[in-house]
Amino acid sequence: MNDLDPTQLDVETLAIRTAQLRTDEMAHSDPIFLTSSFVYESAAQAAARFGGQEPGNIYSRFTNPTVRAFEQRLAALEGGEACVAFASGMAAISGTFFSLLAPGDHIVSSRSVFGTTNVVFDKYLSKFGIETSLVDLSDLKDWEAAIRPETRILYLETPSNPLSEIGDIRALAKLAHDNGALLVVDNCFCTPALQKPLELGADIIIHSATKYLDGQGRCLGGAVVGRKTEMEEVLGFVRSAGACMSPFNAWVFLKGLETLSLRMEAQSARTQALAEWLESQPGIVRVHYAGLKNHPQHALAGKQQSGYGAVMSIEVEDAAGNRDRQAAWRFIDATRLISITANLGDVKTTITHPASTTHGRVKEEEKQRAGVTENLIRLAIGLESVKDLKADLSRGLQALGSA
Repeated sequence: MNDLDPTQLDVETLAIRTAQLRTDEMAHSDPIFLTSSFVYESAAQAAARFGGQEPGNIYSRFTNPTVRAFEQRLAALEGGEACVAFASGMAAISGTFFSLLAPGDHIVSSRSVFGTTNVVFDKYLSKFGIETSLVDLSDLKDWEAAIRPETRILYLETPSNPLSEIGDIRALAKLAHDNGALLVVDNCFCTPALQKPLELGADIIIHSATKYLDGQGRCLGGAVVGRKTEMEEVLGFVRSAGACMSPFNAWVFLKGLETLSLRMEAQSARTQALAEWLESQPGIVRVHYAGLKNHPQHALAGKQQSGYGAVMSIEVEDAAGNRDRQAAWRFIDATRLISITANLGDVKTTITHPASTTHGRVKEEEKQRAGVTENLIRLAIGLESVKDLKADLSRGLQALGSA
């Protein structure tokens, strides 16, 4: 790779060949540097490393070769100048806000975000004088009206969790920059295999590496990608606050990235087939998936994504016409193959009830405004056969009919 221009390589190649670690042993697979510290040739060299006068490893809280390889590979995939790895996706989100904001600053965020992100806004950032305004993801006028002179960040997930709403990244980037703010995009659901927010004008990308970057539900991790100037501030937060990724987890994510494009393509295709099938099934009130032509942002998703992803949500109704938690839970409990868990991005299909799990701590009013209703079920489709997944979902449909 040393004599190749990474900008001329496709994502599939970058995910396999970028930032490969080679020791004197010349192993073909990347090694893991499981060490907390590093030794120096002299006291003077140690001083130079700690003082920043000489590059090199210092302490694995903020300098580790395996973690650095993961950061470099993900930055290459996203087209960013630099990447900072974190211990989890929520650590990446919190670390971005705390490192780039100050008391008195203001965030405008889509209300269609992961429930715990709202907890960070309401319970923690507010303690430090950082206010947040929540807006409708797809309403540009709502975003514009919420901006203040002290607004520093516009934040969104697209597609959103759990309703697969789509935000116009290019339009929001212009709005942010016209007002002296940064656009921060959570690219967890699409990954760089399906969407490149930086190419559309975003300033910073956030990932929960726990999801598709790993792909098999093995490890926790997070990452932030962007320009070197902002990433230096974010790295400073990791160095001081200690929300660092472990070398072992970084090695697992390196292996996950190698198959990212193949998995995203295959899982997206399965999700499309299941979404189209579910639309016509009795007991299904609505299917939320941007790959469906009746989705309100279907055209926008087609413009800024190369695929529609592997997460969808359904609204259910039992035979008595009830659209409530009991109906949703009956559907979920009737499945036998699909895993009942709130995680997603796995090769194993998962199912959850957002109102009582991922969004359980969100205020009831905000849940309703975000469309997280009691009859809503989120499905994250894996790599099982479509036939077997249809059979399992049919058990849920039958449970609705037995009410």
